[in-house]
Amino acid sequence: MSEWKLICRVDDIPVLGSRRVTREKGLDVAVFRNDAGGVFALLDRCPHKGGPLSQGIVFGTQVACPMHNWTIGLCDGQAAAPDEGCTPKFAVRVEDGAVYLDADELATVATDLTRPVAGPARRTVGG
Repeated sequence: MSEWKLICRVDDIPVLGSRRVTREKGLDVAVFRNDAGGVFALLDRCPHKGGPLSQGIVFGTQVACPMHNWTIGLCDGQAAAPDEGCTPKFAVRVEDGAVYLDADELATVATDLTRPVAGPARRTVGG
């Protein structure tokens, strides 16, 4: 049986927007709300170059990554064709206007993933 962690009220997530949830370990989780009242949660990392999906544009059941405009499905984290890749999704429960995420998933899913470092490669001294 899952333990659910209270995240926020549905009204705390902007329509066609998101809210970030920080975790003790790993990247943030982005919780999205579409214009039909649906609430979705994905790792806040595009599978392409690691862009912050929480800063993307929500439309229907998709979000456009703000870096390179990849379209990611909010229901499954899957990139839309012709692009390929997937970002982890998280179980969401909405009850009486409150949003909950699975506490075990928050603690364990994709905690090893990092965001790519932008910029030129560093050279080591003498290398």
